Amino acid sequence: MNNIWDDEWLKRRYYEGLLPEAAERHLHLAARSYADEVCAEDHLMDAIAIAPEHMVVYLGLYKFYFYKGRLREALATARICLQLSATELGIDRDWRKVRRRQAEFGNFDAPRARFYMFVLKAYGYLHLRLGYLATGRKIMDKLIELDPTDKIQARVLLEVLLKKEEGEDE
Repeated sequence: MNNIWDDEWLKRRYYEGLLPEAAERHLHLAARSYADEVCAEDHLMDAIAIAPEHMVVYLGLYKFYFYKGRLREALATARICLQLSATELGIDRDWRKVRRRQAEFGNFDAPRARFYMFVLKAYGYLHLRLGYLATGRKIMDKLIELDPTDKIQARVLLEVLLKKEEGEDE
């Protein structure tokens, strides 16, 4: 009897052939075994071993860590995603050195720049969640600098941080 977990399901290709088939299969197997944390993580690591230059495998690992509440590991993986995204854009891998003129950060029709912004936002959010408030604030300020119209909505996170800081002073 066929079901969604049969071999056909595992052969699905989402990434237009850009990701090696074996790596994509490991991503599917990781999703299938999500409840078994060790097995799922092993599949994600296998996908990375097969395609270490592909952002998609790290994005899968990031989501896994984030949704499992393993925020420190999610932060480390977000850092890798941020650096890979910067490389794709041809900008500095250090987010502190990135300047607004280097990419179309405020343009949602520029997918690579938009993705960079989302990854930077996730990176900042994780800093805030882990209590690294000063760095989290700097990242949110950088997002606003890169996208002054705030399409990425960094100001909302910054406002939460400011309220938290005000509450600590009371």
